[in-house]
Amino acid sequence: MSFGKVIKLSTGQDIPQIGLGTWLSKPQEVEHAVEWAVRAGYRHLDLAMIYENQHEVGAALKKVIPSVCKREDLFMTSKLWNSSHQPQVAEAELDETLKQLGTDYLDLYLVHWPVAFIPGKGLNPINPDNGQKHLDTETSLVDTWKAMIKLKETGKVKAIGVSNFTIDHIKGIIAATGVVPVANQIEAHPLLPQDDLVAFCKEQNIHITAYSPLGNNLLNKPMLTEHASIKEVAAKLDATPAQVLVAWGAYRGYSVIPKSVQHERVISNFKQVELSKEDYEKVSAVGHNNHTRYNTPAGYSPKWDINLFDEPIELSATHKVKVQ
Repeated sequence: MSFGKVIKLSTGQDIPQIGLGTWLSKPQEVEHAVEWAVRAGYRHLDLAMIYENQHEVGAALKKVIPSVCKREDLFMTSKLWNSSHQPQVAEAELDETLKQLGTDYLDLYLVHWPVAFIPGKGLNPINPDNGQKHLDTETSLVDTWKAMIKLKETGKVKAIGVSNFTIDHIKGIIAATGVVPVANQIEAHPLLPQDDLVAFCKEQNIHITAYSPLGNNLLNKPMLTEHASIKEVAAKLDATPAQVLVAWGAYRGYSVIPKSVQHERVISNFKQVELSKEDYEKVSAVGHNNHTRYNTPAGYSPKWDINLFDEPIELSATHKVKVQ
């Protein structure tokens, strides 16, 4: 059985290039998807506390470890949620994640967003004054990054990184601590190639994992998999549009984490196809003058009143990220 290509991280760890994403998966779906994925050869699982389905992942892992693979054969990423950015509570959330998954370590632990919520009021605290998410405007990214560095020292996580961070956010935490994130997990697809951020991360030897490589249906826009150019490339390669979009990210050197809970798609997304330069450029052209970021928290309900990316929907936000 093929377990797919791997990429070497700055720590020396191998991260499988194609992983299974579990964001936006409904209850009872994830357990099946994870079991199918591991049986099909996936060895990279992407998880998070806020997805509220890690206990299902844990149930699936019991079905495949050690009968299908050993724990050390899997690369498992999870993420510290916004309500545990404060140094005094970060480790407790990590411990809860490990408990839900039934493992004693993670291969990679990420700061999920460069945004802190007030602690002690659940995962999604609401500010009673405005009905929006209750931001903690005192805890800085550097405070949280220092807490992550301490978590790595416990041996419970093999590597630490970030998610949804911009160049300025990353520069700030490196300048303050000297510790470079191993990875930055970002939304990346032909409509949001993030070329400047990708180039910066490459210079710093920060691995990129691309989420929502197929786009998603958070916005009322046509699905990327329905785009004529992508369907043409798929037909030429005898591949699915999803396989082409995964291959586009792989061409750029990322690891890619398509999410699916349908058995056939979980399996087909793992079958790696190769794009020629011509095919890659044809898929890239879909994004020219068509910038689309699907995942902007200022558009959530309840909204996050913070400007992360300078997207138009964020420009009226009251708060900016507190780096230091």
